Amino acid sequence: MGVAGQVGQVFGQTTPYMTGVMVIGKLSSDYAINVHFDDRNESFWFAPGLVEFVDYAPGTEIGLDDSSKKWVRMENGEWREEPSESKATKPWWRFWS
Repeated sequence: MGVAGQVGQVFGQTTPYMTGVMVIGKLSSDYAINVHFDDRNESFWFAPGLVEFVDYAPGTEIGLDDSSKKWVRMENGEWREEPSESKATKPWWRFWS
């Protein structure tokens, strides 16, 4: 597949016998890890023995629609909650009175 030695980001995990995904490597249990490679714009499912932990991808940000918060990944793997600059707060209207 041409990805040996490449660095990617884990996008998920699954049980391949239940989901039917194609897995690279020999499975010792019903568990596979999805790794995305930005330079190829592709993801592949791997047997866990073929994946090596490199880091927690510090600086990664996640957020929710209509939320005034975001979460930023720290170097130790924990998530730090911060206000989201990109989400404008919605005005609250009072329709009763």
